[in-house]
Amino acid sequence: MDRLDRIEAVALPIAEANCDTDQILPAQYLQKPRADNFGNYLFAAFRFREDGSEIPDFILNRPAYRPARIVVASHNFGCGSSREHAVWALYDYGIRVAIAPSFGDIFQTNCLKNGLLPVVLPTDVVAALLQDLEATPGATISVDLPGQIVVLPDGSSHGFAVDAFAKDCLVNGIDELDYTLARASEIDRFERDHSPA
Repeated sequence: MDRLDRIEAVALPIAEANCDTDQILPAQYLQKPRADNFGNYLFAAFRFREDGSEIPDFILNRPAYRPARIVVASHNFGCGSSREHAVWALYDYGIRVAIAPSFGDIFQTNCLKNGLLPVVLPTDVVAALLQDLEATPGATISVDLPGQIVVLPDGSSHGFAVDAFAKDCLVNGIDELDYTLARASEIDRFERDHSPA
């Protein structure tokens, strides 16, 4: 997993509330191996026709939004099933931050475990931001994870909360297994010191 500390990137607006994990990654792609690039299937039902050609009107197919690395979404982004694959699709496409007033609980947890930062901002801030991003395709947002600050295209800055352990993992580009393995010598010492006589 890549390190994430600071990023300034094009933001993709997804204005519809309750965008669920099946919309983010349709169910027919769930059987593919993790080594596959799930970014190819991100929003597939909206991005592609049955023959595989792009649907030009879908926002991610518009040239200004193609390089997006940040998603700005409406309420309850990532609701629905618990499929981790939806986060893989976003991550493999290159999305590193998702901003919304609220997220599906399991989706939010899956983001943090897979290198994607979910940022909760107030409803009115996100609503205005979505309008700005739709009016100005290609606008960028800056996210400072160590400082826990988001700077929007209008120059306003907003703080956000993030779990300290998840923040440490994201900044260092490690997952929970990496974190545990890095402490193998401490674990071995504990086992030796506390083994039954």
